[in-house]
Amino acid sequence: MSEPTAPTPSYYQRHIFFCLNQREGGEASCANHNAEAAFARCKAQAKALGLAGPGGVRVNRAGCLDRCAGGPIAVVYPEAVWYSYVDQDDIDEIVRSHLRDGVVVERLRTPPEVGR
Repeated sequence: MSEPTAPTPSYYQRHIFFCLNQREGGEASCANHNAEAAFARCKAQAKALGLAGPGGVRVNRAGCLDRCAGGPIAVVYPEAVWYSYVDQDDIDEIVRSHLRDGVVVERLRTPPEVGR
C-alpha cells in the first residue's frame, strides 16, 4: 500500500474573482454597480500591502458568475467565499481581513440562496 501524497501547494495562496459582466436589456448585472472600480481598488490594495504575486494573492476579472441578484459579486478561492460588496471600504476590509489575514468578512458574505 502506498503512502498518500501531500497536496501540491497552490501557485497563489488566495485568488479573488470579480464579476464585471454587463447584461443587456436592463437585467441586473455587476457592471451596473461599479464592479470595475472595485476590481481596480482590490488590485491596488493587494499590491500596496505586498500581497500580490506567486505565493500570495491574485486579483482577476471574471465574466458572469451567475449570482446577479447579489451583485456586485466577488468570490475568493480556495475557500469559495462569495461576497456582495457596496463600496471601497468593503473592498478594503475584504483585502485586509480575508486576503491578508485569512479571516472571512461575515457581514459581506452573499447568502447561499442568492442566484441569478
